[in-house]
Order: sequence, then C-alpha cells, then structure tokens
Amino acid sequence: MAMDALIATIDRRLPTAPQVYGALRDAIVKLKIGVGQALSENEVAVRLGVSRTPVREAFIRLAATGLIEVQPQRGTYVVKISPRAVRDAQFIRVCLEVGIVREACLKPVPGLVEALRVIIGRQREAADAVDFDTFLNHDEAFHRTMAEAVGRARSWRVIENEKAHMDRVRYLSLPGASPMMHLVSQHEAIVESLARTDFAACEADVRTHLSEILFVLERFQHEMPELFETENGA
Repeated sequence: MAMDALIATIDRRLPTAPQVYGALRDAIVKLKIGVGQALSENEVAVRLGVSRTPVREAFIRLAATGLIEVQPQRGTYVVKISPRAVRDAQFIRVCLEVGIVREACLKPVPGLVEALRVIIGRQREAADAVDFDTFLNHDEAFHRTMAEAVGRARSWRVIENEKAHMDRVRYLSLPGASPMMHLVSQHEAIVESLARTDFAACEADVRTHLSEILFVLERFQHEMPELFETENGA
C-alpha cells in the first residue's frame, strides 16, 4: 500500500479512532488512496503512529459508510464509487437541507447570514488560489453552519454519514466539471434568498445547487468507468 498519501497529525488529547477515520476518509474521498487499493491495519497504524485498535475501529466505520470492503481471507480494499449511493445521498441531502433552510427562513437566526457570507468570502479566496482542499472544507462549513444554526446538528451528521460516495464525485468535479466560482455563485444565491426570508426561492436555490452532482456523475461514469461500480440495471 502506498502510504505516502496518508498524512495526519494525531492529537493525543482527543479520541484516536475518529481521527484515523477522518484521515482515511479524506484520503479515499480525494482519491489519494485509489479504487481497489488494499488497506493494511498494521501499515496504517505505523504510518499514523497509533495502535491497531483505533485503526480497526476506523475500518469498521469506513465499511459502514461504504468506502471499503472487508473480504475474508483476502484483505480490505477501497471500493469503486457507487452511482446508486451518490443518488441516494443527493436525495437525502435535498430532503434534509430543504427542511433546514425552511426553518432558517421561518425563524431567522441572528448572525447566520453574515456568518455564511464570511464563509463564501473564504471560498472565493480558495477558488482564486485553485485550492481544492480548502474550497471543499469551506463548502462543508457552509452547509454545516446552516444546519447547526437551526439546531439540526444531528441532521448534518446523518448527511455526513451518507455522502461519502457523493464527496468522491464532488472532488473529481472541481477541476472543471463544476467550476468553483459557479458553486460560489450558487451559495450566494442561497444566502440572498435566506436574507430575504424567501423560502420558495431558497428551496429552489438549494435544489439547484444539490442537483449539480447528478450531472457530473453521469459525465464521469462515461469518462472514467474504471472508477465506478456497474449499476446492473439499477
């Protein structure tokens, strides 16, 4: 296993397993650990300077989110991107995030619009610097901030748990299929509708923004079939 791609600083003051999970998830989502790559508990543990127990816990969680598969007597491998999982995650995100912006429009949260505009400003800076990793971090912050502001942190955790395959396609799309400034403009539209407490417009903006992934998914299935599971008519 090429472990050079797995880079993380483990904070000994915090639980180790979630940090190992985060490092592995990040590397898989960003294709730094590629499709079909074998994973070794021992190699990961050595690379991150941790025991095998938190690595094993992280593997269990990665398997639950559908990013790796444990094959008895053979090993553990990074799975291909599942188009079905991407579509399911997109459906879940639309349902939950439309509900989130509805609450934000019905009961405006002081300071939320300003906080979201600050995040958008940081996204612009990342886009100008062509910094995909930072851009995606701020993208996550944008959606998470809205959820947490209306008291829906648990809903955001549901989204996080379901969108692993979606995130892989999102990362693939940034170099050109979904230009970063295009996504910034969609975020701006959501915030302006939110600022007017115009739920109908805000809902439409959210649906448009979260539908972007479906267009790039179809494109990448044709352009990079080796990265995707065969759908078998599903």
